[in-house]
Amino acid sequence: RSDVVVLCFSLANPNSLRHVKTMWYPEIKHFCPRTPIVLVGCQLDLRYADLDAVNRARRPLAKPIKPSDILPPERGHEVAQELGVPYYETSVVAQFGVKDVFDNAIRAALVSRRHLQFWKSHLRKMQRPLLQAPFLPPKPPPPLIQVPDAPPGLGGGPAALFQAPLCADVVFQLQGGHRVFAHRVYLATACSRFYDLFALEGPPETLGEGDGGTRDLSSWGRGFLSLRWEPVADPVAGRERRMAVVAMDRGVRPEPLRAVLEYLYTGKLERPHGDLRQVGAVAELLEVFDLRMMVANELNQESFMNQEITKAFHVRRANRVKECLAKGVFADVVFRVDDGAVPAHKPLLIAGCDWMRAMFRGGFRESYADEVSLPGTNCACLRAVLDFLYTGVFTPTPDVDAMELLILTDRLCLPRLQALT
Repeated sequence: RSDVVVLCFSLANPNSLRHVKTMWYPEIKHFCPRTPIVLVGCQLDLRYADLDAVNRARRPLAKPIKPSDILPPERGHEVAQELGVPYYETSVVAQFGVKDVFDNAIRAALVSRRHLQFWKSHLRKMQRPLLQAPFLPPKPPPPLIQVPDAPPGLGGGPAALFQAPLCADVVFQLQGGHRVFAHRVYLATACSRFYDLFALEGPPETLGEGDGGTRDLSSWGRGFLSLRWEPVADPVAGRERRMAVVAMDRGVRPEPLRAVLEYLYTGKLERPHGDLRQVGAVAELLEVFDLRMMVANELNQESFMNQEITKAFHVRRANRVKECLAKGVFADVVFRVDDGAVPAHKPLLIAGCDWMRAMFRGGFRESYADEVSLPGTNCACLRAVLDFLYTGVFTPTPDVDAMELLILTDRLCLPRLQALT
């Protein structure tokens, strides 16, 4: 004689639940009319499993499990309520519900003995089978986020900006009337000598119309003759803007100087130059010592050593760029946001963002304004975007709201930063 009957069916087979009512329950009631019954749905883990992976792991001739075969918990509860029995769901794989079945089967067996052994006090205190706590589904896998590679973009990066110096703010005046345009922030963050040079005088907005005086640099350092601020036509946009005009020594030739300045933009000796010795001489004259080492390596057939110099260059440049962003040094535009103002640098923005390049190059009023309104965002989010555009690395901070940052990156068309956020 059985004390309790545990009637099991598969939650992945509707026929097994149908047979509970039509076959197994009547059979049990025929042979064990007074024995309590507990209805148990097995294979609960299949309700949340990857059925494609489960079917691949089964034997070849087994019937595949379809999503429509998986029974919801309501179906089991309906049958249990119709039969008047407690209902539980279990999964051996997930180790869920097995103890509930045994504990409540024991309760059902002891409760059924009350009318036969009513004098036993412990049976009077026995609870009926308890309700089962719901199964907590497994945590879904995180979504697969594809971080796109950094696109070359319309700006083309620092190298293209040097070739087409939009928003240039410094011009080097050479002998013979040659002029080379550049950007202070690129030169100052790559070379301490240029940082000191541009720190000698205040930025152009601090100088009045009559402050066009020339500062003599002949005693300050080799290679430089004078520095002055004056209106110069932008080589790309054609609009006049105040620039630092640096007169160079007659020993500085145009092509070697362009090679040195291009290195300060890219950190690489991009293309072979006619006379590397002249490039090395100008680099030593302007105290760009890491380029002097790269030229020496090229001349000694040891160019493989230049990779480490380039890596160190970019690390040093990133640290100095972050310092310029934090202090607003060499800033030439101010973004007005909801909670304040953030100084920025047009050359770095143009090289890193097509949206910024279009705004500062096109016929928009922002292209010649010193202050640009950017409503709908805050200082923390804008600084995070600027830091990414300046360094190419996203560094999350506690004060940045992820949703607001996503909105701003969508406005500025920065899919890579969106994925990293």
